[in-house]
Amino acid sequence: MLLTIIIFFIVLSVLVLAHEFGHFMTARKFGVKAEEFGLGFPPRAFGIYKNSAGQWKFFWGNKEVADSPGTVYSINWLPLGGFVKIKGENGEGENEPDSFASRPIWQRAIMLSAGVIMNIVLAAVLISAGFMIGLPQALDGQLDARAQVSDRKIQIIEVMKNTPAEAAGLKAGDTILNINGNNFSNYGALQKFVADNVGNKLDYRIKRGQEYYDLIIMPKVLTETGHGGIGIGITETGIVSYPWYLAVWEGAKTTLMLTWAIIMAFYELIRGLTLGQGVTADLSGPVGIATLTGQVARLGFVYLLQFTALLSINLAVINFFPFPALDGGRVLFLIIEKIKGSAVKREVEGAIHNIGFALLMLLVLVVTFRDVAKFGDAFKAIFDKIF
Repeated sequence: MLLTIIIFFIVLSVLVLAHEFGHFMTARKFGVKAEEFGLGFPPRAFGIYKNSAGQWKFFWGNKEVADSPGTVYSINWLPLGGFVKIKGENGEGENEPDSFASRPIWQRAIMLSAGVIMNIVLAAVLISAGFMIGLPQALDGQLDARAQVSDRKIQIIEVMKNTPAEAAGLKAGDTILNINGNNFSNYGALQKFVADNVGNKLDYRIKRGQEYYDLIIMPKVLTETGHGGIGIGITETGIVSYPWYLAVWEGAKTTLMLTWAIIMAFYELIRGLTLGQGVTADLSGPVGIATLTGQVARLGFVYLLQFTALLSINLAVINFFPFPALDGGRVLFLIIEKIKGSAVKREVEGAIHNIGFALLMLLVLVVTFRDVAKFGDAFKAIFDKIF
């Protein structure tokens, strides 16, 4: 469990640093001063900067740096990603040429959007690297003829409610190794075998993570389909790899498709809430994501790579919501400024962002409480070991 927490902090740091690096690089590009670029969150442990004489200086703690014309690079005590402090990001210094507030609206919009773009780029890089190594993928679509496929298997992607599969304890992600000792080359043959054995007890050999299970399940005619089955959705998966030049293209294409799918998933979530249908998706906060990270890490490095890419895309999409305190909310204020011809008062915008941040923190607390209730036993075990 301790390894799970360490991996989670590493993944979180990579995602947040990539995001902040986008803001940092575009600020530098437009001549805006990045006062500090930090790994982790304050309080500061130590830092380094280049003074006005061009010499690198090292220092401990939170002291103010008076002779730094450039950026202070710092290591901070809270290992929760990182941050970039940009001069004038809160509206101050409008008349200073190296201030964010003095730049044209289009430049400020690019600087605010750069973090989101970097998270998408990071996802594309990770998925491309994954395709070079070999990435788990469903094989029910059209693959490029030059793709290499290994470790083919039949996996469960859905378990229907009130079915023999649910009663037996099958879960999405389980691999069906064989039934009654019979191996199946494709899911069509497996489905036919199960349908032909309605009313007979079948011995399923299941792999879940690194564990194996033998389950006795009796197929029946399902009202949802009118055919014999046990109530699962299955697909054929495999480890797919490409030559490097194709891996880059497939990585970019897959990233765009995943981004669109995540946007549509959030749209359906918000639509459901607006229409009073409640939350149909299973939301997770930091505790839930940490637990999932540990589970994925145990499957192998490429699975962790894929999961990190998905988290990066999720971070990008969420950050670009037009909600106060998020990058998308700040861009929204720039659009309002463009339309009305003048900026919203700094105090008013600041207050709105503060309220938005408080609401976001409240949401994080609620989701975290649900996660602790769901995954609490796992985290209690590690605290017991530590203390």
